[in-house]
Amino acid sequence: MHDGNGAKDVPEVLVRKRRKGIYILPNLFTLAALFGGFYAIVMAVDGRFDMAAIGVFCAMVLDSLDGRVARMTNTQSAFGEQMDSLSDMVSFGAAPALIAYVWALKDLGRWGWIAAFVYCACAALRLARFNVNTGVVDKRYFQGLPSPAAAALVAGLIWLMSELGVHRGADAAWLTWRQIAWVMFGFTLYAGLTMVTNVPFYSFKDVQMKKSVPFVVIVLIALGIAVINIHPPIALFGVFVLYGLSGYGVYAWRKAKGVQTSVISTSTDEPDERGLHK
Repeated sequence: MHDGNGAKDVPEVLVRKRRKGIYILPNLFTLAALFGGFYAIVMAVDGRFDMAAIGVFCAMVLDSLDGRVARMTNTQSAFGEQMDSLSDMVSFGAAPALIAYVWALKDLGRWGWIAAFVYCACAALRLARFNVNTGVVDKRYFQGLPSPAAAALVAGLIWLMSELGVHRGADAAWLTWRQIAWVMFGFTLYAGLTMVTNVPFYSFKDVQMKKSVPFVVIVLIALGIAVINIHPPIALFGVFVLYGLSGYGVYAWRKAKGVQTSVISTSTDEPDERGLHK
């Protein structure tokens, strides 16, 4: 196209904007995980604490799948990331805090609700920090205890006690109910505060599912599944207690070796990152 002076016009470029949408498959898993957290809250209100704990564990399994499904199907989106964080806050923040409070912490008066709130607040802080530090954290480790593992510590203790016949308000053969409530207090505070530390917890994100492994690894996985099926509450609670302590072991080992203990990358270009490399 020419103008009156014979000069060529800039060619018109038609830009087709990509329509923004919501991917169904990964968000179905996220919504299912959210339902698990909501179901756990409803069961706790109804006094069915074993089912409440199972709801949290089901949410944990579903939460571990939505991101992997999104990557496998190339359906990652900003909407999905935000949805996942909000779901995690309900399932691994509010739900465990409420379950713990209704089950035992409310018998401790103000100390009980303080512990529940500290856990809930730390879960929110943990998720917010995770979102903003995604680009600067070593992918092999989590910065602080991940919220699903923290929820597993709290819900796992309740599930274990329920399976051992310890019901709300009743003394156990080895502890009074008051002592059990204080044990719940300790677990809730430990799980909450560990979420907001800089202690490194292995993320298992560098495990390649498509990579071939020795035959003995498959045998060990099969044995692990068999052991968990013998008594799921004891096995799962034991696994997450060990994982909840493992970060401090890694921290101590790095400290002893003189290795950087923080999982934040060594870049200090951003002012917000200064002071985190300790």
